[in-house]
Amino acid sequence: MRISQPLASIKLTNVSVVKLKKGGKRFEIACYKNKVLEYRNKLEKDLDNVLQIEQVYLNVSKGQVASKDELNKCFGTTDLKEIIIQILEKGELQVGEKERNQQLESLQKDVANTIAEKTINPTTKRPYTATMIEKILQDIHFNINVNKNVKQSALDGIRMIQESGVIPIARVQMKVRVFMGSKEAKKIKEKIKELLVSIEQEEMGEDYEMEGIIDPGNFKILNELVSKESKGKGVVEVLGLNDISDL
Repeated sequence: MRISQPLASIKLTNVSVVKLKKGGKRFEIACYKNKVLEYRNKLEKDLDNVLQIEQVYLNVSKGQVASKDELNKCFGTTDLKEIIIQILEKGELQVGEKERNQQLESLQKDVANTIAEKTINPTTKRPYTATMIEKILQDIHFNINVNKNVKQSALDGIRMIQESGVIPIARVQMKVRVFMGSKEAKKIKEKIKELLVSIEQEEMGEDYEMEGIIDPGNFKILNELVSKESKGKGVVEVLGLNDISDL
């Protein structure tokens, strides 16, 4: 006989349920709202902040706790943490309509920002704005899956934009050259480095010259930073584009 753990004794509130079918059975975990997506997007890493209770259920609302035999049979282990991580990463998140709409709106903006940061127009060699990308995703009826993380959704979005042919778009990183006076460069050198993916060459003499790799989304920030500090005398040039296989 299965022993159920009454939820009333635990008082689960503000709950989101994540469900996963495994070995012919459905397993569930009780999580805090909004924390599941943060975990999947690697914004939250502490399981204690995600889980209402470290327990695996057959039915959260009825308080039916999965037995060790059931867990071992379906997951091949009784390690709760390992099983919970599987459910968190692969399970389906159950949310209400209002909450789902809020999550979709937030996710759409995050996906648009990610695409804008990681892509450019291969013709003009310039990045698109996040606002433009968000509108294009709406125009081509791109449906975001709330059970996917931002990176996966961004990849799907890029592929769909490419297939639609609405705009030319490519996933790349830029190779840039920064040239400015050394006096001004010393004040912002560390800020410049923070914007780069990597530095290939750097020289500090009478003038400061640096070559490195940057994500397209940071190009405008770098250009404005150099122009402001050098009072328009500094230069940021695009030397080339490097194709990348992943975001």
